[in-house]
Amino acid sequence: MRVLVVEDDAVLRTDLAQALGASGFAVEAAADGEAAWFLGDTETFDAVVLDLGLPVRDGLSVLKLWRATGNRTPVIVLSARGTWMERVEGIDAGADDYMAKPFEMVELVSRLRALTRRAAGQAAAVLQAGRLVIDTRRMSVALEGRALDLSPLEYRLLHYLAHHAERVIPPAELAEHVYGDADARDPNALEALIARLRRKIGPDVIETRRGFGYGLAATSA
Repeated sequence: MRVLVVEDDAVLRTDLAQALGASGFAVEAAADGEAAWFLGDTETFDAVVLDLGLPVRDGLSVLKLWRATGNRTPVIVLSARGTWMERVEGIDAGADDYMAKPFEMVELVSRLRALTRRAAGQAAAVLQAGRLVIDTRRMSVALEGRALDLSPLEYRLLHYLAHHAERVIPPAELAEHVYGDADARDPNALEALIARLRRKIGPDVIETRRGFGYGLAATSA
C-alpha cells in the first residue's frame, strides 16, 4: 500500500515515514501544501496522512482541492489544535479520519490500515484469499496454515493483490504501490520479485495476464 505523508515538521515527517515503512507501507513524503497537492493530483496513493498546519498552502485547502477534482483517496488529518470545530471542518472538507497531536504512532498505523481495508471493500484485518491468509496486523502470510517467510517487498506485493483480488493489476500500478520510489519502478525488478514469491507460494497463486498485468488466480481469489 502506498501512502503520502504530508508534514512540515522534519523530525515528525521522518518518524512517520519510518514507522509506516516498518508497518508495510510504501511511503512518499511532502513538506508543504503545494507539493502535497501536486503529488496527490498527479500520482496514485492508497491513503494520505495530512497535517493541517502546512506552509505555502494549508492542509484544509489541499484537501478541498483534491475532493473538488474527484480525488477520493482516504485521508487522515493531523492537527496540533484538535478543537471540535476544527474536527468538524476537516470532516466536512472530506477527511475520512482525524487525529489530534500528539498521537500514538501505533494508533495511527492501526487507523491507516483500517482506512485502506475499507477503501478496498475489506472489513476484517485478516484477509482470506483462497489458500492464503494475510494478517495485516502482524504483517504475516500463511499458505494452507503454513507460515511463510516473506521479505517486506514480497509481503507488500501480496497484500496489494489481496486487497484488489477482483481485478488484474497493471505492472506500473503494482510497482508503484510496492516500491513507491519512482527510481525503483523497473519492470525487470517487479518480475524478479514475483518470481521469488512464486518459489515460496507456488507458481499458480499469482497469475500473469499477458498485456494486462497480475492478479490472484481464480482458485486463490
